[in-house]
Amino acid sequence: MNLATTIALAGAETEHHGNVMAETFVYGLVAFVVFIALALVTLSYRNVANRHSHKAESYAQKNPVQQAGHGHH
Repeated sequence: MNLATTIALAGAETEHHGNVMAETFVYGLVAFVVFIALALVTLSYRNVANRHSHKAESYAQKNPVQQAGHGHH
């Protein structure tokens, strides 16, 4: 047997006919779960600035911002 025949036979042995959608559905399911997890992480950062507004106010009082002209720095 030569190399080409061996590769052709190996390809023919691994060939199977099944439901391709069922085989690839897992990839879509994993991607969906990953995106949901990332969405939950993103949503966990909602309203973070308001949770610590007392810190922001005290920092603003200690470090006043001086504006020049029409609000440009």
